[in-house]
Amino acid sequence: MPAPDDPTEEGPGPAGFAAAGGRTRVLLTGFEPFDGARVNPSWEAVRLLAAAPPARTDVISRRLSCVFGRANDELREAVAETEPDLVVCVGQAGGRPDLTVERVALNLDDARIPDNAGRRPLDEPVVAGAPAAYFASLPVKACVAAVRAAGLPASVSQTAGTFVCNHVFYGLAHLIATERPSLRGGFVHLPYSPEQAADANGAPSLSVRDAATGLAAVITAALGTTVDIRTAEGATH
Repeated sequence: MPAPDDPTEEGPGPAGFAAAGGRTRVLLTGFEPFDGARVNPSWEAVRLLAAAPPARTDVISRRLSCVFGRANDELREAVAETEPDLVVCVGQAGGRPDLTVERVALNLDDARIPDNAGRRPLDEPVVAGAPAAYFASLPVKACVAAVRAAGLPASVSQTAGTFVCNHVFYGLAHLIATERPSLRGGFVHLPYSPEQAADANGAPSLSVRDAATGLAAVITAALGTTVDIRTAEGATH
């Protein structure tokens, strides 16, 4: 998938979406806690945002299992049930200092730790015979700019890892590429919440409320931007 070549194009209201009554349906997913944690900030932020969504949107929230295979089945069922215009999947990336919008989904499961069902796939494809990778169909740079404009730290991430977050990101991208070409979607990672950071030697954190604010900015930018902005958001390593 080539990178966009033109500057952002914005129009009145959600660009490229035509939901009934001028409202746009957004499916927002988070994960259950994993690796012994008590909470997962992705689900807490998703629930909070669904209760007070951005203007002219209907946000539907779903919690996914942190289990290879099952999570993608749940995502597929949620998409079929809700028929959204936009899907944003959200996960936890403990240790990262900011909200990160993922650019690339890899067709690779390589689990450093077991998932919540004890599964630990090594060097296996998410979808056998499918492309090695997909780019997000979100305007990732515009989304990052919107989060920063809301006063919160954000960046483009070049890797979603190889655990269940990337598994779901790739599953969503493959679903869009093969069955739902009019759907747009992508993945966002959140840092630890402050309560988690206190148990992780003071790792970087973001409050759940701020995370929800950042996700609202991502949704608004994604719906209002048809072509991503051109600005340097790459990495040297």
